[in-house]
Amino acid sequence: MFGPGREYNFTRPNEKGEYEIAEGISATVFRTVLDYYKTGIINCPDGISIPDLRDTCDYLCINFDFNTIRCQDLSALLHELSNDGAHKQFDHYLEELILPIMVGCAKKGERECHIVVLADEDSVDWDEDHPPPMGEEYSQILYSSKLYRFFKYIENRDVAKTVLKERGLKNIRIGIEGYPTCKEKIKRRPGGRSEVIYNYVQRPFIQMSWEKEEGKSRHVDFQCVRSKSLTNLVAAGEDVLEDQEIVMHHPPQVDELDRLNAPLSQMASNDFQD
Repeated sequence: MFGPGREYNFTRPNEKGEYEIAEGISATVFRTVLDYYKTGIINCPDGISIPDLRDTCDYLCINFDFNTIRCQDLSALLHELSNDGAHKQFDHYLEELILPIMVGCAKKGERECHIVVLADEDSVDWDEDHPPPMGEEYSQILYSSKLYRFFKYIENRDVAKTVLKERGLKNIRIGIEGYPTCKEKIKRRPGGRSEVIYNYVQRPFIQMSWEKEEGKSRHVDFQCVRSKSLTNLVAAGEDVLEDQEIVMHHPPQVDELDRLNAPLSQMASNDFQD
């Protein structure tokens, strides 16, 4: 932690050459961690927060694992160890399974990706003439029972969101949704129209975006374009003056929606002449 040969030096000496450590760490937690330097094991007493102990170990460069920590609350200890394992496991899933699908969407010009994770034994059989009417055709399907089981846990989904945020992705949504796999029956509606009823299964989904200007591309900017071409700058100047005169003598009319939404006291008297 203090040596010059370490890859990460978290502390720096002050003007006296002293190292100031344990800032923000409670005295109780720091006293507990000091046992590591005597015995190599941290015996965590009751009342000590395991997440706080974890943060302290990370700060002091102490490995937080079952060989180092001894505590009565096994649930809290295993939860922290599961977070570590989930982080490493999802890094692998992201590189091996998810990223190739995202790259395929990016090559098509897409700026976001919606992936539904199905189990290996799941099958999708849609009616070509009557596909599901909910836009599932834009979803990407990933068959992986391992990833499906991983996303069953809420804590793992939270860890996955953290990993995706660390990798620079945005608008991240991970959850469970119904996905149509095959049709169950066909209903005949009045007029001869048929409706296909699909069988839906609850499966995990993951959605993320890498769009840089997501706030600007959700609407269309309309610009006023002149219908006639200008042959010279003189004509352009005359047209500009003519346009200014039109604006001065003919102010913009009140939009119908604004007229309907405005209070009665703000409406001009001539608005009621029609």
